[in-house]
Amino acid sequence: MLTSVDTDLLRVLADPLRLRIVTLLARETLCTTHLIEETGARQTNLSNHLRVLREAGVVETEPCGRFTYYRLRPEVIAALASQFTELAATARATAENHVKRSCP
Repeated sequence: MLTSVDTDLLRVLADPLRLRIVTLLARETLCTTHLIEETGARQTNLSNHLRVLREAGVVETEPCGRFTYYRLRPEVIAALASQFTELAATARATAENHVKRSCP
């Protein structure tokens, strides 16, 4: 039975720019230059968001000469999706079984 959803990861992904970065990285591995072009974010702002994503384990880096490429770690997203799938299954079972707590 699900006890909680990873709220720290939800906070990381709740930021619109970070979610945009994750969406872009789901399609292809990109370097910082590509991400700046795609998002319109400033270099320092983008770097801060990429650091947060890296520290949360959502992305991993690959140095390539003077560039750093970023790749999404799909297993992290899949684990979060699994938590929501389990939460939905619990809610469905509760609704089907008309489970409710009595008022005092």
